[in-house]
Order: sequence, then C-alpha cells, then structure tokens
Amino acid sequence: MFGRRFFSTSTAKSFILSQLGENALRKKDLNQKFYLVREDVLPEAMKKTLEVKELLERGKADSVQDAVNKVDLSRSAFYKYRDTVFPFHTVVKEKIITLFFYLEDRSGTLSQLLEVAARFHCNVLTIHQTIPIQGRANVTLSLDVTNMSTDLDDLLTKLKKLEFVEKVEVLGSGA
Repeated sequence: MFGRRFFSTSTAKSFILSQLGENALRKKDLNQKFYLVREDVLPEAMKKTLEVKELLERGKADSVQDAVNKVDLSRSAFYKYRDTVFPFHTVVKEKIITLFFYLEDRSGTLSQLLEVAARFHCNVLTIHQTIPIQGRANVTLSLDVTNMSTDLDDLLTKLKKLEFVEKVEVLGSGA
C-alpha cells in the first residue's frame, strides 16, 4: 500500500520538531523510538485525537473544546495524545520541485506549461513570470509531485519538447 518507503529515526525526529517546535520537546523525547501502526490497532482516544487535530487544522472547529465535543473526546485525552500521534501522510510530506524556464514570449505559453503539469498529476504551488524582454521571458514553477503519474525525467522531457521552451532547469527539490 505504501510502496517501499522507509523512514529513519532522524526523519521522524525532524518531522516531530517541525510539527511541535524545538521548545515543545524535552531532550529525552528525541531519544524515543517511533512506530508506524495501522489505524485499526490504535486506541479510540488516539483516533479521535487525530480527528480533533484535523478539525482544528481545517477550521471546522472554533476551539479545542468545540472540536472535542464534535468527536466525543475529553479535553484531557486530547491533550494527552496531541503531541504524540500524527497521520502518516503528514510524515511523508510532499515532494516539491522548483523548475526555472527560459521561454520565447508567445501567447499561451504559460497555459501550455500548466497543462503539461496537470497531465502529469502535478499540483502547482507557485508561479512567477518575469516581464518579457526582447522576446524572452522566464517562468519559475514550484510543483508538488507527490501524485505525479511518472518520473521526473519524463516530465522534464515533455516540457523541453514544447517548441517555445529554450531551457528548463531544476532549481531545487525537497521532501
């Protein structure tokens, strides 16, 4: 189901620090072991804690009290587990790449770039386009490629084949 993704203890520690902030954890907490467990074996209070966190993140609850009432969980149970249980998709994090394009200034070039990204199931996070000068323009795209339907080389090959693209550079990738 998850493919061959392995996470080191340092990855888990980095993730938890990013979620809670450096001051939220004591030094001994960073020496703890972390586990990936199926949802069906989690205690009900942990599952409901995850629901509360999601309601709060999405703005579907005005306060912790409102959220715990919606899922029928005590505030004390929420506070007991809130910093110890995280959804798997949050740990995996998105895969983000930033591409820099050197383009000929033609009508519709940006929409064609975006169309290719969409065909490959990339989610466009940011777009920056310079003002065209002497028939040339630059575009920077940041893409979430978590759900990309193929590998990065195929996407780059397709983008480079567009007749108005002079050059594509991968400025960075992460996650």
